[in-house]
Amino acid sequence: MSDSTAPPGGRPAWLSRLASWDAAVILVTIVVLLAASGVVDNFGTGRNYTFLLLDLLPIALIALPMTFIIVTGEIDLSVASTLGLTSAVMGSLWDAGLTIESIIPISIVLGAILGAVNGFFVTVLKLPSLAVTIGTMALYRGLAFVVLGDGAVADFPRAYTSWVTGTLGGGPIPNVLVPLVVLAVVFGVVLHATPIGRAVFAAGASEQAARFAGVRTGRLKFWLYVVCGAMSGLAGVLWTLRYSSARADNGFGMELAVVAAVLLGGVSIFGGKGTLPGVLAGVVLLAGLQNALRLQDVSNEALNIVTGVLLIVSVLLPNIVSSARAALRRRRRRSPSPDPGSLAGIEQ
Repeated sequence: MSDSTAPPGGRPAWLSRLASWDAAVILVTIVVLLAASGVVDNFGTGRNYTFLLLDLLPIALIALPMTFIIVTGEIDLSVASTLGLTSAVMGSLWDAGLTIESIIPISIVLGAILGAVNGFFVTVLKLPSLAVTIGTMALYRGLAFVVLGDGAVADFPRAYTSWVTGTLGGGPIPNVLVPLVVLAVVFGVVLHATPIGRAVFAAGASEQAARFAGVRTGRLKFWLYVVCGAMSGLAGVLWTLRYSSARADNGFGMELAVVAAVLLGGVSIFGGKGTLPGVLAGVVLLAGLQNALRLQDVSNEALNIVTGVLLIVSVLLPNIVSSARAALRRRRRRSPSPDPGSLAGIEQ
């Protein structure tokens, strides 16, 4: 069943979710940002908010298509390695003398091809997406080191690196936030207001039922992996230009943050449920917590622990809430109806 289907009360299901879990995540995000601004030194400064938004950019870019994939009941753990491989290819091509104007589209197309490889294994060969993308995660990262080795390539055109790190009117909002917002709106409209989005939710709720309804689930999932690969390639381009450094280990471990943000935003790991506003709130919440902890000189190992805990909570808590609601509904159904005679006596 599509997440946009209206329940008996007449309110769309996605709007009902927005009023529950997603609203809670958004509220928690606001509270965390306000608390960190008051407690953590330098957190509330414009400069730090610029860094915070730049930090969440690659996670948000990849979380957009990852939301679609997880809603269908699949997953892609190779996204960070795709980012690293596209970054390595950028450095290699720049070293070879190609122009940045040709390197950028090549890198994005490469990401799409890597995503298509995942899609082929999952939809054509019918292999489990978890196993496939764990394998390609290692494969793509290994290829990145083959392409570029342990070194780094820098000195990318200043016009591009300055634009990526620059801000609108000298304020705290980075230039790159504008295309992110545009992409978020496009992905949100597609997911919640088009037949494609309804097909995504249908495939996640019941793939067999979706096929009976005419949804070509294999083709749908294949193209979702292609889009996810392309967005990972774009994230690799922006990551490389932000740091002006192409490295094979760029984005290492970021797949955990992406999945944690998507699940924290209310997308069910079992598929069929989720909203994009909740996911974006999850991205901001995760990035805000990591930023605040870094300002407190917390180690990367501790940050990984926090991300892991949030990932477990984002899977466990919705299931606990769902089980509690189901138990409450069963209890209400089992409770005896009031005796009309006794009610009449009370009224008298």
